[in-house]
Amino acid sequence: MSDQPIALVTGGAQGIGLAAAQALKADGHRIVLADINADKVRSSADEMGGGTVGLPCDMSGPAQIAALFDTIEEQMGAVSVLVNNAGVAMPGDFLDYSLEDFNKVISINLTGVFLATQRAAKAMIDAGIEGAIVNTSSINAQLAIPAIPAYCASKGGVQQLTKVAALALAKHNIRVNAVGPGSIDTAMMAGVNANPAALETALSRTPLRRVGEAREVGDVIAFLASKKASYITGETIYIDGGRLGLNYTC
Repeated sequence: MSDQPIALVTGGAQGIGLAAAQALKADGHRIVLADINADKVRSSADEMGGGTVGLPCDMSGPAQIAALFDTIEEQMGAVSVLVNNAGVAMPGDFLDYSLEDFNKVISINLTGVFLATQRAAKAMIDAGIEGAIVNTSSINAQLAIPAIPAYCASKGGVQQLTKVAALALAKHNIRVNAVGPGSIDTAMMAGVNANPAALETALSRTPLRRVGEAREVGDVIAFLASKKASYITGETIYIDGGRLGLNYTC
């Protein structure tokens, strides 16, 4: 096994996850990408090179999460950095929103984060690793959108879970933080980008007057995982172009 520290990024086949993986690779980590899209995660790993591994995993499945960590630990060793990025939105009308959809979002966005964090932390402790865990929350942990009830609930949960895990793991020198992206140019925002009126609405609520890039979120994730952030834990850094500070629309 290599002495190179291992970083696992879930939802890593594209978007913010892939950008985070690229930033972590530049910082010297060996990367493991996990994603439900088996073909895409393998091709993204091949494109990254440098020993990057791509593994399919449905983060709503406890057995698949356990198998993911088993594979990494048996073949490579314990992870030093975990980025919990996998997530879905599944929009719908609040009054007609199905329990099935609500539970699906929660299972990926929140329960999956809990299970991966718990498993990674146990392995870090057993291996004596003072690691870092970074969760992808959202500005919707604080700002609500009625069409994505489960997403908003899940991201609020991620923010609190981040604080809980940070407190629980501090004695082991394992830091847990989160990022809260605003309007970022990813597949999740493709519908907004394709609608000029919707895009203008989003930009009217963003003081920097532009959509963010996945790279800009990935760089903050890599920072939080690095020794440069060695005294930061339990925090959520919002990468939102100033959105949370705005109390009116232009």
